[in-house]
Amino acid sequence: MQVINESFTAPGWCNNSHCQTIWPLLARKKLTIPWQRQRLELPDGDFLDLDWRGQPAGTNPVVLVLHGLEGSSHSHYARAMGQALPRHNFRVVVMNFRGCSGSHNRLTRSYHSGETGDIAYVVNNIKQTNPGAPLFVIGFSLGGNVLLKWLGEQKAAAPITAAVAVSVPFDLGVAADRMTQGLSRIYQKYFLSSLIPKIINKNKLIKLPVDIEKVRGAKTLREYDNHLTAPLHGFTDAQDYYIRSSCKQFLDDISIPTKIIHASDDPFMTTSIIPKQNQVSDHVSLSIQPHGGHVGFLGKQGYWLDQAVPSFFSRFV
Repeated sequence: MQVINESFTAPGWCNNSHCQTIWPLLARKKLTIPWQRQRLELPDGDFLDLDWRGQPAGTNPVVLVLHGLEGSSHSHYARAMGQALPRHNFRVVVMNFRGCSGSHNRLTRSYHSGETGDIAYVVNNIKQTNPGAPLFVIGFSLGGNVLLKWLGEQKAAAPITAAVAVSVPFDLGVAADRMTQGLSRIYQKYFLSSLIPKIINKNKLIKLPVDIEKVRGAKTLREYDNHLTAPLHGFTDAQDYYIRSSCKQFLDDISIPTKIIHASDDPFMTTSIIPKQNQVSDHVSLSIQPHGGHVGFLGKQGYWLDQAVPSFFSRFV
């Protein structure tokens, strides 16, 4: 395991966690990325929408982007990768999780932090249609948890070249509880304001096997996961979901070169859940920054991830 000391420095006017988290979301220039949509039909009768920057078939290396909770290809960090990576000769494809592409998915089930079957299917599809092209994956927040869990499950069989995980909630239970404290409650309210109306609307189209009134009344993410995520996806309750889906227990089994980028001041979680040396494999490098917030990393010279991610992946091309 290698702990990386990199030259990310937050500007003086934006060196606290909330500024780093909120500024890119609200103030960063809205990048217009010419995404090309590909609908991928799944064996269970559902579908996933993939948004490509570059042709879906070719020989240039591909970077698969996994977004965070209630994100999509329109998220600021996904658009940033859609702009930055092609400058380094990478094609980019964003996997919109089920129900996140602007359309409700067909099945009652949705997406969650521990669902790795979909990434496995997408990766295999990309490999089949792009033989010989190096494939990389980057996951943000929830997508980072999915990525690291999948890599740990796959071990040396993971059919990708390298991976990056950014601002990952390594322990989902701790992260859920952190969102009920202090100013972090504004992020919880933000997520619930998207999750609850969307699921209520979907329930009008497809009768869901949950108590929709309890979902409607959820005041915390833990309550939402208790009433919706857990029963919809075969977990006993939210705590069972958090225990079984948290990626921290899979980090020592990762066998693909993987870089974890995380900020100690991430307002979505506590420093106690940041991985330690004895919790990751020798294939994992840690880039732990004192500042950066949650998927922020606004530096003095611009958005640091726009350089750090292509630089890491380019080492393996």
